[in-house]
Amino acid sequence: MKLYTIGFTKKSAEEFFGLLRASGADKVVDVRLNNVSQLAGFAKRDDLRYFARELCGMGYAHRLDLAPTRPLLDDYRKHGSGWPAYAAGFLDLLRDRGVERSVPREALADAVLLCSEDAPDHCHRRLVAEYLAERWGGVSVEHLA
Repeated sequence: MKLYTIGFTKKSAEEFFGLLRASGADKVVDVRLNNVSQLAGFAKRDDLRYFARELCGMGYAHRLDLAPTRPLLDDYRKHGSGWPAYAAGFLDLLRDRGVERSVPREALADAVLLCSEDAPDHCHRRLVAEYLAERWGGVSVEHLA
């Protein structure tokens, strides 16, 4: 099973949708807590659903069970808790939610996990992908540039 990740920040629409199309994935799985912000531009929920289908022939799903909580995100972004604390808290959240049991593998097979961060190193989409790959086995993860 292949699991991809991508962030839309610092990418033009042309680059972003080109990466999605070239990946060969068949769906975008949005793992953002807030996916309707005006700051999201072409990646707002309804626009992204349309563009993914029309430009890439891909489905779209929003999975809040793979998103951080507002308090966890605020501690990191607004209160400076730092990446190590955020990552540890988010992994605890995934464990508490039991996402490896509650999220069907088929829902993420050949999917692209989407969030806003431009790079995966300090992004929860990477943590989700690695967490599930470790627990499910037989999953390769590729971060789209």
